[in-house]
Amino acid sequence: MTNDITTSKEAIDPEMVPAHMQQPDLHSPELYVNREISWIHFNQRVLEEAINKNAHPLLERVKFISIFSSNLDEYFMIRVAGIEDQYEAGIQDRTIDGNTPSEQLEKIRSMVAPQLMQRNDCFYNDLLPAMEKEGISFVCFEGLLQHQKEVLRSYFRQEIYPVLTPLAFDTGHPFPFMSSLSLNLAIELEDAETGASRFARVKVPSILPRMLSFSTIEGLGSDDGILRFIWLEDLIQNNLDMLFPKMRIVKSHLFRLVRDADIEIEEDEAGDLLETIEQGIRSRRYGKVVRLDISPKMPVPIKKLLMKNLEVSERNVYAIEGILGLGCLIELLRLERPDLKDEPFVPANPIEDHYGRNLFGAIRVRDHLLYHPYDSFQPVVDFINQAAADPDVLSIKQTLYRMGSNSPIVKALMRAAESGKQVAVLVELKARFDEENNIVWARALEDVGAHVIYGLPGLKTHAKLTLIVRRENNKLKRYLHLGTGNYNPSTGKIYTDYSLFTDDEEISSDVAELFNALTGYSRNTEYRKLIVSPLNTRKRIIEMIEREAALHRKEGGGRIIMKMNALVDPKTIRSLYKASSEGVKIELIIRGICSLKPGLKGVSENIRVISVIGRFLEHSRAYYFNNGGKAELFLGSADMMQRNLDHRVETLFPVLDEAVIARVLEDLDLLLADNVKAWTMDASGQYSLMENDQPLVNSQVRFLERAVQKKISHILK
Repeated sequence: MTNDITTSKEAIDPEMVPAHMQQPDLHSPELYVNREISWIHFNQRVLEEAINKNAHPLLERVKFISIFSSNLDEYFMIRVAGIEDQYEAGIQDRTIDGNTPSEQLEKIRSMVAPQLMQRNDCFYNDLLPAMEKEGISFVCFEGLLQHQKEVLRSYFRQEIYPVLTPLAFDTGHPFPFMSSLSLNLAIELEDAETGASRFARVKVPSILPRMLSFSTIEGLGSDDGILRFIWLEDLIQNNLDMLFPKMRIVKSHLFRLVRDADIEIEEDEAGDLLETIEQGIRSRRYGKVVRLDISPKMPVPIKKLLMKNLEVSERNVYAIEGILGLGCLIELLRLERPDLKDEPFVPANPIEDHYGRNLFGAIRVRDHLLYHPYDSFQPVVDFINQAAADPDVLSIKQTLYRMGSNSPIVKALMRAAESGKQVAVLVELKARFDEENNIVWARALEDVGAHVIYGLPGLKTHAKLTLIVRRENNKLKRYLHLGTGNYNPSTGKIYTDYSLFTDDEEISSDVAELFNALTGYSRNTEYRKLIVSPLNTRKRIIEMIEREAALHRKEGGGRIIMKMNALVDPKTIRSLYKASSEGVKIELIIRGICSLKPGLKGVSENIRVISVIGRFLEHSRAYYFNNGGKAELFLGSADMMQRNLDHRVETLFPVLDEAVIARVLEDLDLLLADNVKAWTMDASGQYSLMENDQPLVNSQVRFLERAVQKKISHILK
């Protein structure tokens, strides 16, 4: 039997369905922002911190020029290198927003080139003149007095000349290897006897200070109060005749390389992962060139020679006026000019203020949550120090991702191992750009008898966990530190992160089982309270989003707040879109990449996205759900990115104390109220600083004021 009228979904004409009943296609590219473009928007926000004359003291603004530049280098070394690989392999797969690799590379260049011009305009036309007014001067060799030139030539001969290695390039000399991030001089020469043209390369040595201070060179000191610097490459360029006697220096041209740094490791074939990583670090210096920075005045033949021998296309070449590689400007923060830097801040130590130095006793009383850097990172260091010295502590287990070069935590672990305690440390050797530090510490720990593990094959271990087992009253008791940031006191002063100290039995059992999975052959897939990647983070987060939507349909009041570094995962984004369309209020505090578009009619009208860029790096991850009035909060190490959800060991841990949940909610609400440092994302993926007539709220300043008030209140008590 046939019927002229069919009700199958395929046969319904969408145009015949009322607009309010049509379901949007949540896979449509129009609903997403390209992750690479979103990152470039993020780095633009970093640059704006330097451009804005009222944002920071002078040297802090210079610092943001450095951060912007270093960020861009790393972006090319990792992200652009990966897209180049796809392009060269002929891959035409489209991203979630509908772009092919070639289209992405085109857009990246079209956005980065103007940013570099904007950066240079800020540095040369604003910051340099401002520093000059403050007695910090950058001089050019050509503009110096004759006696100053003579002193510098003498200094060059004694301190720089012996380090330099001129390398010829001709039929008898192959094109020289050049390491990533190296600054070089391409030198056109002419033989004084034969008139023959020659080409040579001199590397500007990275082991010497890039900015040479006159105050450190005998004979150049002055009593006028002006601190003078000369760029190392300027001094080299103007003394090349010492390197090439009997040759005429026609011209020298600066250029700089950025190479692919994303090494791939076949762990199943790596008998010794430590050695494999070391080899990878060495090979990283000679990965393919993904960016060639040159002076705009470089002659075309020299440019073509470099392009041919470095195997780069026009797309990879950036002509940049002035100094190449401004990441070095971070060194200016070492100047003793407190008037040009952020006001010093001494963080509070609320645990010590209320409980003294007995951390174990304090944790037995209640859970403690610290918010770094407003709360001191010292209790985290003390936790390991006290465990190392305590005769009742039997074992310490810890994950280490980025430790820094002078880690007091690793030294405490070494003392613990030397004293006979069981110490098991998972050192993530594949923590990008921190591998060398991690290798040094891993070997040092092994040398004193600690059990050092390098994680699970194919997965980076990014979770931040410490488990301490202590004998108390003839029983074993476990103490935990769980964090959103690395065990690194240096970053603990400039990154915002949460630290939770607890002795909760169920969480302790979860952490113990997770360590067993990391160090042994445990295949545990169920955890009581922890959320663990790659097992179930995406699944649990989506379940909680869907639960919030269901409760909102019944009772109203649905609210989700998520704070993270990046939101890219398509499944999580689609879940948030669905919850928004149900009326759930969703507020996202995302520092960096966000592929979700807020404010789209019928899709994300109830979603707001902000990015806070300020004195401190917003690094903490927090996931808050109103849950029908029974608030649920998770903190941890995981962003909503495929790499964190599928290719890393991550943990999100619950905050169980209602008072602590309320305090974190206050923190999140304060960030959401920020109208000074918060950038708001619109439906097109663009960001703008908030503009309103409300009283100014700078969240990071408010957090600093709150920390100071805590200290004053404690003193008054």
